[in-house]
Amino acid sequence: MSQLNSEKIRELPYMPLDEKKAVEDSRRMKLLADNIETVIAGKRRVVVLTVLALIAEGHVLIEDVPGTGKTSLVSSLAKSIDCGYSRIQFTPDVMPSDVTGFSIYNQKSGEFEFRKGAAMSNIVLADEINRASAKTQSAMLEIMEEKQVTVDSHTYRMQKPYMVLATQNPIEQLGTYQLPEAQIDRFMMKYSIGYPSFADEVRVIMTGEQAKTEIRPCLSREEIVQLIEDRHRVIVSREISNYIVSLITATRSHGDIRLGSSPRGSIALYELSRSYALFHGRNYVIPDDVRFLAPYVLGHRVILTHKARTEKKTGTGVISEIVRNVVVPVEAERTAPEAARK
Repeated sequence: MSQLNSEKIRELPYMPLDEKKAVEDSRRMKLLADNIETVIAGKRRVVVLTVLALIAEGHVLIEDVPGTGKTSLVSSLAKSIDCGYSRIQFTPDVMPSDVTGFSIYNQKSGEFEFRKGAAMSNIVLADEINRASAKTQSAMLEIMEEKQVTVDSHTYRMQKPYMVLATQNPIEQLGTYQLPEAQIDRFMMKYSIGYPSFADEVRVIMTGEQAKTEIRPCLSREEIVQLIEDRHRVIVSREISNYIVSLITATRSHGDIRLGSSPRGSIALYELSRSYALFHGRNYVIPDDVRFLAPYVLGHRVILTHKARTEKKTGTGVISEIVRNVVVPVEAERTAPEAARK
């Protein structure tokens, strides 16, 4: 097992993950990514990011034009895991009770019975979430943050794994309700899929429908839960934690940013970096993990100034600039190799 020195090991509130276990977990995570990629051709990056968010117990906002495979990505993820899946097609007339569930009176038993809402599953696709009314959107807040639903004073916990993948169309604005910052902040990551390459699009039109029908589960729900538990034991040194907070702090003083990231962004980057390290078979996080993930985790959490927006700057672009400018602590680069050797 990789170990830190005795002084540093006492700082960790968990037992570090065994190296061999990390390699085995990496194999399982890559197996899941490969299985999804049989349907989502040529989009390895977004497939891996989705798997990382699942193991990090985060939610994903996918913003892209229609027809790029947003729904197919989510359904492929759900079909690759032997667990529950539900889809909510948001429209302005969808009620909060449709999402959270409701109690109905049973005349035969003389009691109220709870009927589960569409959000009570393991993998939830919130399709075109920006078409739901503000009241319905807010019904998702407790579910996404607390992973529980409260109906008629009764609280119902969600079963692990629980992940919401929401989609929205950035082009069409008719009949849409912009997501408030409080809800956008609940998403661990935000990304776009983009158009496929010429060769990948040929593959999609020739074998896409067959691949969708043939995809089968490659991991059980229990295996995913074990991966989640193992992620909690991936080593994150104090130097790496300081580096993460330094990036977050830089968003609060950057000239192009009116409102920087909250501590929720720090936590999301911390946990997702653990997931990324595990994907690569390591039981420790290195600075490159943080640098790669920062634009996806923080880009949607900052609000740019009016001047920056008029200059066509984006949140992701500004975060990438911050990542380039914030110095990586030397000790952070030394800690991980030392942990691997000892």
